[in-house]
Amino acid sequence: MYDIIIVGAGPAGLTAAIYARRANKSVLLLEKAAFGGQITFSPKVENYPGFDSVSGSELADHFVEQTLGQGAEVEIETVTGIRDAGDHKVVSTEDGNEYRGKAVIIATGARHRHLGLPHEDTHIGEGISFCAVCDGAFYKNKTVALVGGGNSALQEAILLSEGCKKVYVVQNLEYLTGEVRLQETLGKRGNVEILLGTVVEALPAAAPLNRVTLRRVADGHVYDLAIDGLFVAIGLVPENEAFGDVVALDERGYAAAGEDCLTQTPGVFVAGDCRQKAVRQVTTATGDGAVAAIAACRYIDDM
Repeated sequence: MYDIIIVGAGPAGLTAAIYARRANKSVLLLEKAAFGGQITFSPKVENYPGFDSVSGSELADHFVEQTLGQGAEVEIETVTGIRDAGDHKVVSTEDGNEYRGKAVIIATGARHRHLGLPHEDTHIGEGISFCAVCDGAFYKNKTVALVGGGNSALQEAILLSEGCKKVYVVQNLEYLTGEVRLQETLGKRGNVEILLGTVVEALPAAAPLNRVTLRRVADGHVYDLAIDGLFVAIGLVPENEAFGDVVALDERGYAAAGEDCLTQTPGVFVAGDCRQKAVRQVTTATGDGAVAAIAACRYIDDM
């Protein structure tokens, strides 16, 4: 029996583990993929206190090192459900294991949103990528398109422009939504062309991904764009499907919890990008992790 089981090892989950261990609570951290969450895909983080600029992977390494140094236990497993057993919670995993804890913190974050087009799965990893840091080098001196217009998309486009021959930024709106500073930086890159009011209409049925079909929203004009690769940065989807029995979810799948990180189930807390919130940044995720851990410790102490 653990004091606290934390599902997800992004900034929120790792911070929660640090705070819980500092309170002398036993902690099990369950993560299905890579420690650090979505931040590991960010080429540059400039909004985290203490660092003028740091790569997401480096910042994540600091989180992980501190968490392990505090003595948290970790397992690489996919959580499939949480059952409320009254005085404790039972966390089930895809491997058939069950872990028991007095409290659970859900910090599963969110996954990359897909375009939702036919044949998309055919090209993921073989022409379609969600991470310029991971895959940008494969397209050195080649032509790529990037779908999206927010901060993450613009950062990805800037990184791609440093090695690609040509970068098309495809944005469905008539304006970019990312920070002005990022727009200005991108605007100075001579190998970047921004296609506003445009959406990806179709993908090739089979490999290779050597073109995409685009459609202008204003007049419906459809045309093919020759490319060597496609990067998608159109937001995230919360990974809360497994927790609907213990946590209320809104229409978009985010956990219905406020700044106190409390859920409808006593002893179950939620932190980070998987909960309802107006701002999703690494700083707000770590803040959630601290709040959720303190709340969980208080819950255990009052049992």
